Amino acid sequence: MTESFPQALWQNFLGPSPQWYKRAILGFLLLNPIALYLLGPFVTGWILIGEFIFTLALALRCYPLQPGGLLAIEAVLLGMTTPEMVYQETLANFEVILLLMFMVAGIYFMKELLLFVFTKILLRFRSKVWLSVLFSLVAAVLSAFLDALTVTAVLISVGVGFYAVYHKVASGQVISDEEHDHSDDDRVHEQHREDLEQFRAFLRSLLMHGAVGTALGGVATLVGEPQNLLIATVAEWNFLEFLIVMAPVSGPVLVAGLLTCAALEMTGKFGYGALLPDNVRIVLGEYEDKAEAQRTKRSNARLLVQVLVVAILVLALAMHWAAVGLVGLTVIVLLTAFNGVVEEHQLGKAFEEALPFTALLVVFFAIVAVIHDQHLFTPVIDVVLAMDAGIRPSMFFIANGVLSMISDNVFVATVYINEVKSAFDAGTITRAEFEQLAIAINTGTNLPSVATPNGQAAFLFLLTSALAPLIRLSYGRMVIMAFPYTIVMGGVGLACVALFI
Repeated sequence: MTESFPQALWQNFLGPSPQWYKRAILGFLLLNPIALYLLGPFVTGWILIGEFIFTLALALRCYPLQPGGLLAIEAVLLGMTTPEMVYQETLANFEVILLLMFMVAGIYFMKELLLFVFTKILLRFRSKVWLSVLFSLVAAVLSAFLDALTVTAVLISVGVGFYAVYHKVASGQVISDEEHDHSDDDRVHEQHREDLEQFRAFLRSLLMHGAVGTALGGVATLVGEPQNLLIATVAEWNFLEFLIVMAPVSGPVLVAGLLTCAALEMTGKFGYGALLPDNVRIVLGEYEDKAEAQRTKRSNARLLVQVLVVAILVLALAMHWAAVGLVGLTVIVLLTAFNGVVEEHQLGKAFEEALPFTALLVVFFAIVAVIHDQHLFTPVIDVVLAMDAGIRPSMFFIANGVLSMISDNVFVATVYINEVKSAFDAGTITRAEFEQLAIAINTGTNLPSVATPNGQAAFLFLLTSALAPLIRLSYGRMVIMAFPYTIVMGGVGLACVALFI
């Protein structure tokens, strides 16, 4: 039976996504103009946020760029924001876009070194508890001095490398085979399927510990997260001052986070506790042995170049020599020039991972523009500013945390710190109160925001990466796995703000 033209259009709409998903997105697009007419732009704006979160939550059903993009385009057409405001939001976050375009691609050219180092770590640490704490601690330290998205890109690259090595063997191929589709399980041998599922669970837990680690460290310094630098600039704090004023909160939260990491692995709750299967350990060991046996002077030279470039990368980011994205472009030039990667098609592969997410991030900025234009957060800000000075920092921490779970922590911090600065300039609050609220804003936007992938760019990057579907890391699973961290980090952070700030 030949399908009609309307049926063909429907089949093409969002491709192989489930029928119920397609109907939901179409329903959203039809609902929004009606809601705008009946309920007004403020309520419709909150409905739009819920719809966009829906697309993020079902990222494994359909990449959020297409349905989220349709919602964003409709919002502009309905007059809930303007193309100019979307452009301004994008321009304000241009440094993050540069980072994704170039730094993530730069990390791609380090994968040989990363796999070499992390394979040794993985095989040397038999204890999953200690391995998990190490992943979280290393991610925290690196994020404090580098950047959470850069660290997440490293974790993703390592995860894909490990997964590809074992999946190739589980599919009956030898490790040295170049061509292999590690997203296709059809060729996985039956005796390897159980180990593959356990390996996925093992990688999920490690990646989540590492992702949370980026938040644990990112809150501590002015270069840890994009909003930190903004807050430090408004408050006129230098690197050391920022580190000191945040320490009463960031220090206890780091300890609590690492203890939570160990407890989750020991109890096996919330999707943690999976061990590295013995068969996978054997395969990775054989991979390491084969790689060592096949090592040549040229491969050693490549590793040496990568080590030197990593040293330059760390220095450049820690000293803030240039925008992170420009440092990433420098990394690409150095690694490709000195390791002989000079053909265009070789370079293209490095950009495949980050550019879809970069496009999605711009769509996200369109939703943020709606939040800005419709003043969706203004009532919350007004209520908190009207509270008693004694409880105001705690309330700011809670308000920033909740709004960061829904929106983007950079945007929330931007709105709040500007409002607080305006109150200080107007003489409504003192300098001491201003600094207290600045600390509450920074910690509030960094800590509870781990609750959802849309709360932090690093979490959203992980969710929409090529690794997430491989290890079955969905939005819902991320929320569940982040839940104990949210409670501990949010609770300890709130207690520290109430007691010490």
